Amino acid sequence: MDKQQLSGIEILEKFKDGIFPAPTMAVTIPMKIMAVDKGSIEFKAVASDNHLNPMGGVHGGFAATVLDSATGTAVHTMLDPGESYGTIDLNVKMLRPVPRGIELRAKGKVIHMSRRLGISDATLTDDNGKIYAHATSTCMILRKEKTSNIIAFKSQEITVGKTELNQRYTK
Repeated sequence: MDKQQLSGIEILEKFKDGIFPAPTMAVTIPMKIMAVDKGSIEFKAVASDNHLNPMGGVHGGFAATVLDSATGTAVHTMLDPGESYGTIDLNVKMLRPVPRGIELRAKGKVIHMSRRLGISDATLTDDNGKIYAHATSTCMILRKEKTSNIIAFKSQEITVGKTELNQRYTK
């Protein structure tokens, strides 16, 4: 199945349902999509001994990566087939140390979409609703080009050019 033929939400649903294998980042930082809807997504993630900083706590990059995934894929749910995105800004606020071995939820939602930018935010919480980190993100949207219009314009330009040349040199 060609991912280029699927919308963002369709791709993410297939990841959630196990039809597509998890992206490698979801193996490095164990996270799984739990729910996906247009403009929102929810992941579960668990930090382990593989995610520790030099002081023995969970590295801040764990929360940043999970929140980047949640904010980015929230934007991805809004994209048409063949379109993509890339994070251009990620702002993470760590509110408390991320626990090891506890299942956390990252809920991302789109705040604003324009033709070129998607703005989203996400929180990392435990089952009791305690917030460990919050993030906002700006994603650059890479829309499909309307190549049929470009081709039509180029064809017309070539035809006009040929006609002008014929008129010039056939006299």
